[in-house]
Amino acid sequence: MWFRRDLRLGDNPALLAAAADGAEVVPLFVVDPTFATAGTPRRALLHDCLVALDTSLRETGGIGLVIRHGDPGDVVPAIADELDATSVVVSRDYAPYGRRRDAGVADSLADHDRTLRGVGSPYAVDPGQVRKGDGDTYSVFTPFSKVWRRTGWQHPHPAPGDDVRWVGAGSTGVVSDPLGERPVAGCTLPEAGEGAALDRWRRFIDTSGASDGSSRSAVAAYDDLRDRPDLTGTSRLSPDLKWGTVHPRTLLADLDASGSGEEGHTVFSSELAWRDFYADVLFRQPHSAWENLNPKLDTIEVDTGKQGEEKFARWCAGNTGFGIVDAGMRQLLATGWMHNRVRMITASFLVKDLHLPWQWGARWFMDHLVDGDLASNNHGWQWAAGTGTDAAPYFRVFNPTLQQERYDPDGAYVERWVEDPSEPMLDHRVERTEALRRLKAVTGR
Repeated sequence: MWFRRDLRLGDNPALLAAAADGAEVVPLFVVDPTFATAGTPRRALLHDCLVALDTSLRETGGIGLVIRHGDPGDVVPAIADELDATSVVVSRDYAPYGRRRDAGVADSLADHDRTLRGVGSPYAVDPGQVRKGDGDTYSVFTPFSKVWRRTGWQHPHPAPGDDVRWVGAGSTGVVSDPLGERPVAGCTLPEAGEGAALDRWRRFIDTSGASDGSSRSAVAAYDDLRDRPDLTGTSRLSPDLKWGTVHPRTLLADLDASGSGEEGHTVFSSELAWRDFYADVLFRQPHSAWENLNPKLDTIEVDTGKQGEEKFARWCAGNTGFGIVDAGMRQLLATGWMHNRVRMITASFLVKDLHLPWQWGARWFMDHLVDGDLASNNHGWQWAAGTGTDAAPYFRVFNPTLQQERYDPDGAYVERWVEDPSEPMLDHRVERTEALRRLKAVTGR
């Protein structure tokens, strides 16, 4: 069993498939050299998730996670040969790099009459499964989400029982390489692992968990509170979904069981649909990871010289003089996370007020977010820039002052993160006009 973005034992169909028919199962994780390009906070959280998985394995199977370092294209076939394993089971990966990596591993295994077997994925509905009646795919979220719900998903799978024949270092001679030192994240990270993820989820769906003081559960209040960064109105499960310490299928099943007719439940499940939608778009058009999905906007004027770099540096540090923008950027640096409404506000500010390339902001987020996911992050940035899946927002320019008044009405969020407010670095009205001028130059509208 080659673990990747499925670092849990429960509701893991790939793990159950590996253990079927009494097969011996070696739990493997490969520390890929490409991880070095990921942000330090995300690598630190990965380390913690692996430690938690290793602990769970030792408690249930008596053996630990086998860790190997190196290119999976070399490591996985080598360890399969070492163990004389007939197959390697994985949760399917639909991201561009993951698909290339797995294709290479599959070919190498096939050369020795072994197989790479994909079972399940990190998504409720696998990319490519939601289609129109004529077989075409969707590029707009709302119709996608309707078919996504009709398509449905499997019921959560049970955790593996005590009869799994785990095989570890002791009985095979496989050296369980140490995971190594935990990367220094430079920020406060959430508790990691399957148990911690399920605890967060239980608190979110608890009948008295809403942060507005009502008797509602946090999920029932989700539609009302999710845009308020000054309140705890979201689940904070995005890092868990990133590394698969919980599966969206588990969340959706619990939503159905606890009251699927409530508005908060429906809106929360729609956020999971957005996650699947962006994964679907990236699966179909992998170039859109770093290139405009809408090529008509490739020629839009952006500021990339020294002046642009100076503006970018102020945005990164949270020194723009706009309270909610600066609060979000400082929250990101301090915690590796940012409230989703504030992600939209800070992204709009970078591309529409500062006139900088969305790729600059997307890379900064990927470097600092513990939940950094290529599909969700970069297509979210394209939504803000107006270059992505939904054509309507191309002309939308968030007013950071009005956004703060609406979503942080008492100023508690800004006050928490910004102790030294500065004068605004620009006039939003002037920059909004400039943004619309640049857009009109390439769209004609």
